[in-house]
Amino acid sequence: MTTRLICASHSPLLYCFKREPADWDALQRTFKEQADAINTFDPQLVIAFGSDHFNGFFMKNMPAFCVGFQAEATGDIGGFPGPLQVPADIAEKLVVDLRENGVDTAVSHTMTVDHAFSQTIHIMLGGLAKRSIIPIFINCITQPFVPFKRSRQLGEAVGRFVEKTGKRVLILASGGMSHHPTRYYPALGDGEDPVTAWQISGGDDPQSLTKKQWLERLDVMHHEGAEMIARGERTAAQMHLNAEADQRFLKVLTANRLEEFDNWDQNALVAEAGIGAMELHTWIAGAAAHKIGGGNPPVVSFYSVTPELGIAAGIVHGG
Repeated sequence: MTTRLICASHSPLLYCFKREPADWDALQRTFKEQADAINTFDPQLVIAFGSDHFNGFFMKNMPAFCVGFQAEATGDIGGFPGPLQVPADIAEKLVVDLRENGVDTAVSHTMTVDHAFSQTIHIMLGGLAKRSIIPIFINCITQPFVPFKRSRQLGEAVGRFVEKTGKRVLILASGGMSHHPTRYYPALGDGEDPVTAWQISGGDDPQSLTKKQWLERLDVMHHEGAEMIARGERTAAQMHLNAEADQRFLKVLTANRLEEFDNWDQNALVAEAGIGAMELHTWIAGAAAHKIGGGNPPVVSFYSVTPELGIAAGIVHGG
């Protein structure tokens, strides 16, 4: 068994920015370098850790962790719609193994994922159906969050299962780094009533936005946001882009001292680096799985504060 690790930021503004980021060319080169390395590695299986932005998971039933036995990506802005090629038999064996080893995940036979999965999969693999993929959802957008310790333990349990398969496995983790997209995805109760009803019910509540209205809202607001950033009406500070917080995280991650995250104060991190920093749960889980498999410590491939993309963009890899 051999693993390769990729942790990468995602953002809808990657596809609708109005002013090119200063490090755009370097970011694109890094994407290509890592995609080429994945092709050379030629994984037999992909484990993808990702989050959601109220496109597939809602507060009527919000699991901490969920493994997809079948999955379809929705066409939200920044995402790529279509089915994932999920090996349901292996996904089921994974869940059984996780539960036997103390990690109780939910399961979904009809998982809907959004750009939190599909963007990174598309960039790194060249399409959603190019490789066999097991998606593992982690709630990263709304309280209450699981402690970082639990995501680390999830990753370690996944790594132990991967070790048993004897396969070449790519571990993808999508999200982060510092950013605060509450303009588009408000905290529960902070949005207009139809938005809150959507976040809770996913359209089941008669007062809720429909799926079409929700996706149209996201499209319009992200284009508006891109214009506001280009005009200087939204600043890096307002978006909680925080290089100091990100570098502190990367220092621990690349040293493979993942247990240190167990004691991090998540509320303090959100105050410092935005709600989007909670997506780093996926990086911790991915790095833990890779470490268990004997993979090399993660290395930073790219980092830049990119307000034009609404994020501090990071890419980390481990061979």
